[in-house]
Amino acid sequence: MSIFKSILNTIPRPWLIKASYLVRPIIAFTLKGDKFTDPIDGKSFRKFLPYGYGKQRENALSPSTLSLERHRLMWLFLRDETAFFTSQEKLKTLHIAPEQCFLDIFRQQKNLDYITSDLESPIADVKADICDLPFDDNTFDVIFCNHVLEHITHDTKAMQELFRVMKKGGFGIFQIPQDLSREKTFEDDSITDKKERAKIFGQYDHVRVYGKDYFNKLRSIGFKVDEIDYTKKIAPEKLERFCLMKNEILPVCYKKNKLLLIIP
Repeated sequence: MSIFKSILNTIPRPWLIKASYLVRPIIAFTLKGDKFTDPIDGKSFRKFLPYGYGKQRENALSPSTLSLERHRLMWLFLRDETAFFTSQEKLKTLHIAPEQCFLDIFRQQKNLDYITSDLESPIADVKADICDLPFDDNTFDVIFCNHVLEHITHDTKAMQELFRVMKKGGFGIFQIPQDLSREKTFEDDSITDKKERAKIFGQYDHVRVYGKDYFNKLRSIGFKVDEIDYTKKIAPEKLERFCLMKNEILPVCYKKNKLLLIIP
C-alpha cells in the first residue's frame, strides 16, 4: 500500500485537512516542474500526487491547491462557461463540505457572499446537517455540493434541502462518484464492515454507488439537470496537462429557468 493510500485510510478527514496546510508548501516545492499544470493557480509540476482510497490514480492530486480531477474540471467550467467570477451582481453562494482548493479563492471574490457549511469539517463556517440546513427558502444563487451525497443515508432529504434553499433561477453543481455502467444506484445497509464497504462502494464511508439514474433522481426533486461532459470541449493536450478525467460528467442543476450566469 502506498503511503498516500495508507494515510487516506487511517487518518480521520478533519485531521488530514488541518495537516495539509503544513505539508502542502513542502510537497509543492519538491515537485516543481513543467509537465503538468493546475489551472486553478497556474502552477506547474513534474508530476501530481497519486490519490485513491482503493486503487490509486496516478497524477490525480495537485501539489499546490490539492485539487483533484473533478475540482479542476469544475473550475474550468465555471471560468469559461459561466459568469461566476465576473458577475456584476453579488452572488449568495453556499458551499457544502468546502474543498480547500476553492476556499481561499472564493472567500476573496468580491462578487460573492460566500458561506460554507458542513457537519464535521474544521474549515466550514456553519456546522450543519445537510438534511436540515439552517437557511431560509430561496436564499442562494449558487450552491456547490460535491462528493457529499454518497455519504448521506437520506440523500433524498439532502437533495430536497438543496432545492429548498436555492433561489428560483439559481444553479448548483452536485458532483458524485458515479458508475455509468450501472443503470440504477446500488445501496445495501446490511454491509457494515469497513473493508467490505470500501470494496463495494469505493470508500469505507460511502453508503451507495450512484448509477445513471442519479440525474433523474435530482429531476424528481424539482431540479432541471444538464448532464455536461465538459471534457469534450477541452483540447486533448490540455486534458493531459491539467490531469483531467476524460468523459467525467458535471451535473449542473437549476431551480426553474437557467440563471443568466450560464453563458449560452
